[in-house]
Amino acid sequence: MFAQRLASPFPFRSLPAVLMVAFVLPLLAGCGYNTIPTAEENAKAAWSEVLNQYQRRSDLIPNLVETVKGYASHEKDTLDAVVEARAKATQITVTPETLKDPEALKKFQDAQSGLTSALSRLIAVSEAYPDLKANQNFLALQAQLEGTENRIAVARRDYILAVKDYNLTLKTFPSVLWATFWFRSNEPYANFTVDEDKMQPPKVDFGTKQGG
Repeated sequence: MFAQRLASPFPFRSLPAVLMVAFVLPLLAGCGYNTIPTAEENAKAAWSEVLNQYQRRSDLIPNLVETVKGYASHEKDTLDAVVEARAKATQITVTPETLKDPEALKKFQDAQSGLTSALSRLIAVSEAYPDLKANQNFLALQAQLEGTENRIAVARRDYILAVKDYNLTLKTFPSVLWATFWFRSNEPYANFTVDEDKMQPPKVDFGTKQGG
């Protein structure tokens, strides 16, 4: 019997360590040990939603361009600008793993802002074409684009809040203790540099609304 105990993977001398682990783990959870990883996962999830909404907008653009082209084909420069801006925006991707790089996020933001500007110019051009504004496909695209721009604004706002929360966990007490001793590799995430007053959903009005 004694020999069996000595051969056991958990001999008597390991019992205090086991008891210590069983005692400490609940304390770690109760003291906020999970605060940092939870906040980090929330920020990653918020970023995924930002990407989803920008992708949704990108998917609408080819159909929008073709529809406008059917009524305003001579607006070639404006149409080409939208296509080029979309291509540039889709080439720049910021993954959760690279969110620690402010320059990478800035490039992504600038590319998306360029696409927003190009779309705004296309919308302005459409005002001169009544037949285009009455086209049913165009009306459907208008509704989808409006909804997408609103979802983008909400997703960006949620990401900003999630990143602020995560970054605070890395430098405020008591979670800063966990960052110092347990999560040393965790770094603050970059955030959008857009001013708060510019975070409102853009007005996407093709002149088809009543009174427009």
